[in-house]
Amino acid sequence: MQKKWVLKTAPEAEVQHLQEALKIHPVLCRLLASRGIYTYDEARTFFRPEPTHLHDPFLMTDMLRAVERIEQAMQQGEKILIFGDYDVDGTTSVALLYSFFRTIYPNHIDYYVPNRYTEGYGISNQGIDFAAEKNFRLIIALDCGIKSVDKIDYANQRGIDFIICDHHTPGDIIPAARAVLDPKRKDCAYPFKELSGCGVGFKLLQAYGQRNGFGWEALKEYLDLVVVSIGSDIVPIVGENRTLAFFGLKKINENPSQGIKALKEIAGVKRPMSIADIVFMLGPRINAAGRMDDARHAVRLLLSESNELATSHAGILNQKNIERKEADLSTTEEALSMLESVPGFEHKRSTVLYKPGWHKGVIGIVASRLMDTYYRPTIILTESNGHVAGSARSVQGFNIYEAIKQCEDLLEQYGGHFFAAGLTMQASRVPAFIQRFEEVVAATITEKSLVPEIILDAELEPADITPSFFRIMNQFAPFGPENMKPVFLTRQMQDTGWSRIVGEHHLKLSMHKGHSPTLSGIAFGMHQHLETIAHKKHFDVCYTLEENEWQGDRKIELNVKDIR
Repeated sequence: MQKKWVLKTAPEAEVQHLQEALKIHPVLCRLLASRGIYTYDEARTFFRPEPTHLHDPFLMTDMLRAVERIEQAMQQGEKILIFGDYDVDGTTSVALLYSFFRTIYPNHIDYYVPNRYTEGYGISNQGIDFAAEKNFRLIIALDCGIKSVDKIDYANQRGIDFIICDHHTPGDIIPAARAVLDPKRKDCAYPFKELSGCGVGFKLLQAYGQRNGFGWEALKEYLDLVVVSIGSDIVPIVGENRTLAFFGLKKINENPSQGIKALKEIAGVKRPMSIADIVFMLGPRINAAGRMDDARHAVRLLLSESNELATSHAGILNQKNIERKEADLSTTEEALSMLESVPGFEHKRSTVLYKPGWHKGVIGIVASRLMDTYYRPTIILTESNGHVAGSARSVQGFNIYEAIKQCEDLLEQYGGHFFAAGLTMQASRVPAFIQRFEEVVAATITEKSLVPEIILDAELEPADITPSFFRIMNQFAPFGPENMKPVFLTRQMQDTGWSRIVGEHHLKLSMHKGHSPTLSGIAFGMHQHLETIAHKKHFDVCYTLEENEWQGDRKIELNVKDIR
């Protein structure tokens, strides 16, 4: 698929000012300016995250009410139930709050994670009934609840208070819980709106700590859980998320909890972890528990206090992930085959497929794969617990949550973000939904959003790629949404004569520009370019910079994203 290259711009005056103030390479100054960093002090804050950069948690609406209700529960000896969603964000949130509170309130606390298949997403009547039967008077809900108006009403009828910690977009009505913590509330003046669900839970602990003598030293011990949620939930790595991720990665690389340590070992992690490593190596294994079986397997791993127990639970998650991969691949193949038989598919602006027998645990992954293949807003639907459940993924620049909202009269439940969402409906309404969703997308999506883009941060010459440049560039980490690893453009490269195909489809590049030093690179899946570049034709290349270590020798190489 042809991709559009888009070169970022940065205000030249600010780039010049940064160069004078920082005395670093002008391309690095351009990277800062394109991220909205214009002064020496802003650069210092960016490069040197500190705990003091975190906002006062009591700026969040209802935070004082939440803390006071927890204090009241502890003073009166009430039982507290920690309730979380079944994905990575939810299970890390449960582990975070349960780990902390069991150290100070051990005999009156438990946790509950709903079953994806029998209860579905979010707060459930079954969970509330469980709490009532076990005499829990307070439930702290994490990564869910902001749209559970009827469920909170049901809990209130049963004499159970809720504290909701969520980060999803609220509906028109805020649930009647004792406290609702969500920075996306319209009446919430909290300065940072993009926390993960686990991040909102951390702010609750921070607020509780401020009133009860638990400072940064006590709370930072749980930041490996927070950074796993930040990476896996694909939230922007800016503001507070950058600070939490910075210290979370420090924790995960230097002194992780037993559960995270065991998961790293079974995933074969041998180098310091990045956000990308969390996304591709830890997150899928944690997610696999709830996708394929029971998310409590993940919570048990994250709560493990011994190496033996952690290793056992990590093995269970690893096996579930193997099963997830098998279901993912077979479902993707079947979905791609189905698409080929859809009349007029090539003219549609959306992809919506439904098959009752697909495994609910992998439909989100399949939606992502189909979106990557055809680059259209995509929804995969299957039958689950007597309803049709769907997972949605979107392309750059298109708000799939808002598109689904325009179909809400056909739905039983929906929720999510700009790029990803979930929904449920009756099977009889699937044809009408497919038609309506296509109409909404066709009427609102731009042609630009249907062409995948590669965002280029700056042009770079081969002579600029030095160890010093690479070392400073790496201080832009943690990399992730809104602070991605820089993608550079170099024009008019030529093959040295040593480029070759490796594996079946990959291109190992050896290239130079004029009399510049030779650069090495790997272009995954781009073997088709070899015939052209081998004839000494000039080509442009866009890439990220990586460090490759072989037998103790470290070398900067190009991870090529595209070739022209």
